[in-house]
Amino acid sequence: MATILRHAATGQTLRAGKGWKDENGIQHPPNWQIWSAEEKAAAGVTEIVPESPPDSRFYTWSQNADGTINKTAKELSGIQFDLKLTVDAQQGSLLTPTDWMYVRKVDQKLEIPAYVQAWRDSVRIRGDEMKLAIDGAVNINAIEALFVVYGVGGVLESGILYDWPEVPLSPEEKVEEDRKKEVALAYEAERKRLAALAEVERQKRLSEAG
Repeated sequence: MATILRHAATGQTLRAGKGWKDENGIQHPPNWQIWSAEEKAAAGVTEIVPESPPDSRFYTWSQNADGTINKTAKELSGIQFDLKLTVDAQQGSLLTPTDWMYVRKVDQKLEIPAYVQAWRDSVRIRGDEMKLAIDGAVNINAIEALFVVYGVGGVLESGILYDWPEVPLSPEEKVEEDRKKEVALAYEAERKRLAALAEVERQKRLSEAG
């Protein structure tokens, strides 16, 4: 977090490009920030590194003049209620785009594709798992640990909120996706083959020239 520069005697926060008056009424210029560290210290300018504020979803907080934070944990049951509402809202937004298939099933007697039904079921299961984990959290630290943490390459390392199953591809889309991957792999293999041939030819010319 960025540091805060403050004039100790007057308590005013100083901003770059803006002049200020000290306790003796002396007006300092807008370019005061170019002063050396010694000059700032002599003028009573102190540098404060503020503490990082806590997550406002879980704490009410305020910042003191010295950059420290006062925080109070919110009521756990209220946090849990809000998080479960978020789970329900996200689950609903994921499922809504395929709800029309159920209307079609009733209206036209057309079955819902198995891959869609399996995905919808997995979304509901994951939502139930998330809400169960939320209810099982015994304190704020346990709540914070529920949020997903991704490592190198986007690999999920821990947490469950809000790690939803990916929207599946249709069989036709899957075939097309696999085809594109095969084309990309073939292109890369050919590129490497041509590069190797070019290197052999370059080495041959160098040998002949030598």
